[in-house]
Amino acid sequence: MGLGPRSPHRAGRGVPAGGKRGRGAKGSGRPPPGRGHCPPAEGSSEPALAAHPHLSPEALGYFRRALSALKEAPEPGAERELMVHNVLKEVEAQALALATNRTGSEIMQELLGFSPLKSLCRIWATLRPSLRLVACHRCGVHVLQSALLQLPRLLGSLAEKEEEEDVEEEDGKDGPLETLEELVLGLASEVCDDFLFYCGDTHGSFVVRTLLQVLGGTLLESERARHRGSQSPDTQRAPARECKPTDFEVPKTFLNHLQDLSSCFLKDIAVFITDKISSFCLQVALQILHRKLPQFCAHLCSAVISYLSSRNSSADGSPLLLFLRDQTSSRLLEQVLLVLEPLRLQSLFEDHFQGQLQALAAHPIANFPLQRLLDAITTRELLSPVFEELSPALEAVLAQGHSGVVIALVGACRRVGAHQAQVLQLLLEAFHCAEPSSRQVACVPLFATLMAYEVYYGLLEEEGVVPTEHQVEMAMAQALGEVTVLGSLLLQHLLHFSSPGIILQSLGALTGPQLLTLAQSPAGSHVLDAVLTSPSVTRKQRRRVLKTLKGQYVALACSRHGSRVLDAIWSGAALGARKEIAAELGERDQELIRDPFGHHVARNVALTTFLKRREAWEQQQGAVAKRRRALNSILED
Repeated sequence: MGLGPRSPHRAGRGVPAGGKRGRGAKGSGRPPPGRGHCPPAEGSSEPALAAHPHLSPEALGYFRRALSALKEAPEPGAERELMVHNVLKEVEAQALALATNRTGSEIMQELLGFSPLKSLCRIWATLRPSLRLVACHRCGVHVLQSALLQLPRLLGSLAEKEEEEDVEEEDGKDGPLETLEELVLGLASEVCDDFLFYCGDTHGSFVVRTLLQVLGGTLLESERARHRGSQSPDTQRAPARECKPTDFEVPKTFLNHLQDLSSCFLKDIAVFITDKISSFCLQVALQILHRKLPQFCAHLCSAVISYLSSRNSSADGSPLLLFLRDQTSSRLLEQVLLVLEPLRLQSLFEDHFQGQLQALAAHPIANFPLQRLLDAITTRELLSPVFEELSPALEAVLAQGHSGVVIALVGACRRVGAHQAQVLQLLLEAFHCAEPSSRQVACVPLFATLMAYEVYYGLLEEEGVVPTEHQVEMAMAQALGEVTVLGSLLLQHLLHFSSPGIILQSLGALTGPQLLTLAQSPAGSHVLDAVLTSPSVTRKQRRRVLKTLKGQYVALACSRHGSRVLDAIWSGAALGARKEIAAELGERDQELIRDPFGHHVARNVALTTFLKRREAWEQQQGAVAKRRRALNSILED
C-alpha cells in the first residue's frame, strides 16, 4: 500500500556546450572585457547558440573572488556599500556574458542578493534588449528569476524612495534610468506580446511563472524550491496543497498587469491544457489568482472546465474523465479542484465525478485529481455522497497501492467533522484488525506501516477461517516496522478526530522501545506531535501514552527527530514531570553533552543547573511554568 510516483517533466539546468570552468586570474584588478558577439538573425524565433558573449577565465575568477569577499565583508556600512557598488558596476558591464555562463550565472544570482535598488535596475536594463536570449537560456533564465525574486526585498522600501531622489545625478548617457516598477511592467508587456512562446519554452516558462507570482505579490514555496535548484522528481511531484505562499505588497498596476497577462491563457486555452510545459504556467496562475483576483480565477476555471466538457464523450460518462486520466491535463485539473468555490465544486462533482469515484481511485493517474477533490471538500453536503460512494472500496484502494486516496478521505472527515466513526471502523476492517476486538489494540503499528494484520505479524491465515485472537506477547516482542509518510499522516488525522480513543489505546499498548522507534522516525515523530497538540487528546490520555517513554529519554535526546519530540514534551510538561525527565537525563549527562543532538536538549533542560544548583533550577522552572499558565489563560480568553 503506497502512493505510486508519476513521471513529471523535468526542466532543470543543463550544462552549456563548452562550459568549462576557468582558473581565476591572480590579483584583484577589474575583469577583462568579454568578447563581442553576433546578434541573432532578424526574425529568428529561437536564440542562436552563439548569440551570447564569452566570459573569459580571468573575468570569472574576478567575480568569484568578489563574491567571496562580499560574503566575508564586515557588517553593512560605507566600506561594504562601496565594495558592492564597485562589484555590481562590473557585473553591469558584463551582465550578458555572466548570465549565459554556467558558473557565472550562479555567481550573478548570489551577487544580485547584495544589490541595492539602483544597481539592480541598471543590470536589468542591460539585459532587457536580450530578453528572449536570456529568458530561454538554460543559465540566463535563473538570473532573471533571481532578479524578479529581489522585489519583495526592494519594492516599496525606503531605499527606493531615497535612491529615486538622486536619479537625475546618476542618469546614464542612454537617458533616465527606469524604476523597478517600470522594468517589471515592461517585462510583463514583452512576455504578453509573445506569451505562447515563453510559456511553451522549457526555460522561458520559469520566467513566466515567477513573473506571475511577482505581479500578484505572492511567492509560492514550490516555485522558490525549484529556483534554488531542486529539480528532483519528488519536488516536481509535490502537490499544490503543500505550497506555503508568502505575500508582499505590490503596486496596483501589478495586479492590473497580472489580469492582462492571465487573460492570455484564454486565447489558447487548449494549448495550456494539453501541453506539458505551458500547463505549469496556468497552474501557477490559478494559485496566484485564487488569492488576489478570485473572480478572474473562477472565470479561468470555468473556461478550462467548459473546454474539457465540450470534447468527445468517453464511453463511460463525462468527457472530463478522459482528461482526468491524462498525465498533463490531470495535473491542471488537480489545481482547478483546489481553487474552485464550494458551490462550483459541488456542481462539478454532480456533473462529472459522481458514480465514477471507485474507477478513478483505481486508476494510476486519475487517483491524484481524486485526492485533490477530497482535499477541497469543506461541506457535509459534498462529503456525504463522496463518502457513500467511495467507502465500500476502501480496502481495494489500499490493496492497489493508492493509499493517498484513503488518507485524503480521512482528512476530509477530520476537516468536516463527519463520518469519523464510520471511516475508522472501515479502516480497522481493511487492515484486518476489527475482529476479534482484541486485535484493535494493534491498529497503530498497522496504520503506521500500512500493512494488514497477518502481513505485519507474519501469520498464515486462509480466507474464510475465523481470525485468531491477538497475541500480546508476540506483539510486545516484535520491533516496530518502518513508519511510512502516508501511515504517519493517517494516524495524525485519526488523532484529531473527536474520539481518538482506539488510537490512544493502541499507542499506550506499545512498549518503550517501540514508542522510542516511533519517536525517532522522521515520519513517526509527527504522530507524537499530534498526541501533544490535538485538542481531542486530554491531559490524562497524553500522560498515559508518554509515560511509556520513561527510561528512554537519553536515547530520545540523542536522536535527530527524537530530540525534537523530547523538546515538545518538555515544553508542555508540569514541574513534577520536568524533574523526572531531568533526573533521568542527569544520570548520563556526559553522554548527552558529547552528543550533537543531546547537548541541545541538555541546554534546554538546564541540566548543569539541575545537577549543581537544584533549588535555583526549581525556581527557574517554576517561573517558566507560571508564565506559560498566564499566556494560556490569555489565549483562552
